[in-house]
Amino acid sequence: MTGNETADPETAYRYAMGLPVIHPGHRGLVQIGTPLDFLVVADHAEFLGSLRYAMERGIPEEDLGFFEGIAAKIGVWYMEGVLEDGEGREVIMRILDASETVADAAARTIDVPAPAAQIKKTIWNEAIETADTFNTPGEFTALIGWEWSSIPGGENLHRVVFTSADASIAKNFLPYGSDASAYPEDLWHWLDETSAATGADFVAIPHNSNVSKGYMFPSEQRLRGTPIDADWAKLRAKWERVVEASQIKGDSETHSAVSPNDPFADFEGYPHYLQPNAPTYEPTPADFIRTGLMAGLAIEERIGFNPYQFGLIGSTDAHSGLPTAEEPNFWGKFARDSIPENKAGLGGIPGDPNGWSMSASGLAAVWAEENSREAILAAFKRREVYATTGPRIAVRVFGGAGIKPGDEHRSDIAAVGRAGGVPMGGELESLTSAPSFLIHAAKDPKGANLDRVQMVKGWTKDGATFERVYNVAWAGDRVADAEGRIPAIPDTVDLKTAGYTNEHGSASLATVWMDPDFDPAIRSFYYVRVLAIPTPRHSLRDAVALRIDPKETGHPSSIQERVYTSPIHYRP
Repeated sequence: MTGNETADPETAYRYAMGLPVIHPGHRGLVQIGTPLDFLVVADHAEFLGSLRYAMERGIPEEDLGFFEGIAAKIGVWYMEGVLEDGEGREVIMRILDASETVADAAARTIDVPAPAAQIKKTIWNEAIETADTFNTPGEFTALIGWEWSSIPGGENLHRVVFTSADASIAKNFLPYGSDASAYPEDLWHWLDETSAATGADFVAIPHNSNVSKGYMFPSEQRLRGTPIDADWAKLRAKWERVVEASQIKGDSETHSAVSPNDPFADFEGYPHYLQPNAPTYEPTPADFIRTGLMAGLAIEERIGFNPYQFGLIGSTDAHSGLPTAEEPNFWGKFARDSIPENKAGLGGIPGDPNGWSMSASGLAAVWAEENSREAILAAFKRREVYATTGPRIAVRVFGGAGIKPGDEHRSDIAAVGRAGGVPMGGELESLTSAPSFLIHAAKDPKGANLDRVQMVKGWTKDGATFERVYNVAWAGDRVADAEGRIPAIPDTVDLKTAGYTNEHGSASLATVWMDPDFDPAIRSFYYVRVLAIPTPRHSLRDAVALRIDPKETGHPSSIQERVYTSPIHYRP
């Protein structure tokens, strides 16, 4: 429906592993710059593979009556015309009609025809067998997963689900989709029941919270209209251990509308709702990671449990079969927007995003014991993961009372950090003095130098929430002012060549930082944000290639790639 008629899960795995593949749009040879260690191919669970199956193999007719068979043939004929005319995206937008209220849309279920259910089982079994074929522990991990695509009234509530199970276990269930229920808690209950019945373990990852219209991280009332209670909070925290902070459809860390004192808040914004004739974009606190984390603290203060004590990752969300997050080697979200000349006209609907609106992001970085399904899922469960917007920036963070100044210079950072505290994603409790944080960041060996390291702190007191960003380490001889602000690092991006230099910045930054404003009686969290020096955005590269003014793309010519680590939480 989005122009990809050839790239399948096997193509995605091969591309991720570094093999050359054929692009599903322009049919040229493409290859990732740096191979990935693991990949989840997470197709939408709703009518999984039905359209492609019908186009390539026809619709199974053994259980259809005479008139149902005729309707099926007409349906295939209609879709063949849609695909031939390149109108698939417009049809999708009509399907996503948000004319209903959120409550009505969420309560409505979808009647899945028998052939679609039969096709879904066939496609799922083929997909999980393909994952097993490409899964090579210690070399490349192919994780089995899918996407639960709830979007009632245009409110994006999608979750990507993956498991450490293999095909022999995964064949005992079918992916749970929003056609069964649009309510997140029903997905969590299904995960509970399926895990108990099959032994499979799962992680569910909310994504694109930036376009949830205020429904991803509610602070008072859940989607069903009932108050948030401890049972709901505990079930969510059990399965949603990690949240996506950055991807092709924009960055979800924060926004200037909710973090007005953060000069780096507006990074790769995506002010576009996923619906036709969309209303004006209105960012709310419930749409973003930082304010979601703060809401979790306030909820815990109120009901005794935090539903939003999650880790952070990045991911691509490409619909082309090409998991690409490399700025100079970005193949877009869809098969069509990989071609620079197609990007301006990708939207097709006034106010729609186009190919230049997409971000070459992101990646999930995992501190795992080994490259295997079980070890990766375990790292997600303990939240020892972080998000990068594309570059392979390496970051370690440990926090605790036993970390001392000078530990950042030790060669055994992990051992020292674990002995004196907890890693990213961990918890600290009942401290009598301020915790110290051991932070070490190193640039992508193939990429840009680092600009600065920041600590983002959030806390709650008497039901109110607060945030502050501290500059804790930076490159060069820049001096902090009285407010702790650091001058901007020079931007070397060349608008004529789309190049840059590493004459500024540092290859690595390390420090031990102690919270100067710590109150042992107040709930809080801490996560690290690392910024690279400015580098060319993919839209500038396109503009240079097309010989147009970069301003015509409607986006900045340079960006500062970044990392967000999972928070360390403190509980009195």
